Amino acid sequence: MTPTTPEQALAELHAGNRRFVTGVPRHPNQDAGHRAAVADGQHPFAVIVGCSDSRLAAEIIFDRGLGDLFVVRTAGHTAGPEVLGSVEYAVTVLGTPLVLVLGHDSCGAVQAAREAVSTGRTPAGHLGAVVDAVLPSLRRAAAEGIEEIDGIVDIHIAQTVEALLAGSAVLAGEVAAGRCAVVGMSYQLNAGEVRTVAVVPAGAATTPPPAQVDRAEPTAVAG
Repeated sequence: MTPTTPEQALAELHAGNRRFVTGVPRHPNQDAGHRAAVADGQHPFAVIVGCSDSRLAAEIIFDRGLGDLFVVRTAGHTAGPEVLGSVEYAVTVLGTPLVLVLGHDSCGAVQAAREAVSTGRTPAGHLGAVVDAVLPSLRRAAAEGIEEIDGIVDIHIAQTVEALLAGSAVLAGEVAAGRCAVVGMSYQLNAGEVRTVAVVPAGAATTPPPAQVDRAEPTAVAG
């Protein structure tokens, strides 16, 4: 059954990731029958705002299939107007109960931003816009004395969670009404595990304080 609450959606993602990590995926909703069943409409249970990294394929690492996830990907999971509009479509038109910001360790966008700061040179072309979007996370990490790359990644994930809510009154309203939650996770490229970095639960105020960043060591995700 398709999850209908933020809690159910999050539990389903955890369960799928556990199957992926342990090497026993079910590959649900990937058969011809389901393909035909969702051809006339979609009801995804989670929006994934993820990094474009080729190793971060959401349907694979969460062991899901067609129609399950509404995926929006940009380098460094940067959230411009098109991303915000896509998220708003999912949570209002499609009724999706969970928004997940999905980053990963050793993020190239964060590394590029660090290099730009250290050299004083912004990358040419539109890559400069990606770097500019990551810079607030670097400043926040520096203010907190965090220099290690994956600690900065955690800050950047939490920063994106906050940016989605600050940039979209529609999303903030859905969260405040208890219809949606926003969660930030970091994916470990080698282990295949996800761990929670930040949570804004359903029913939270529309102007939440900065998301608390959990910098605990990666652990296996409970199913």
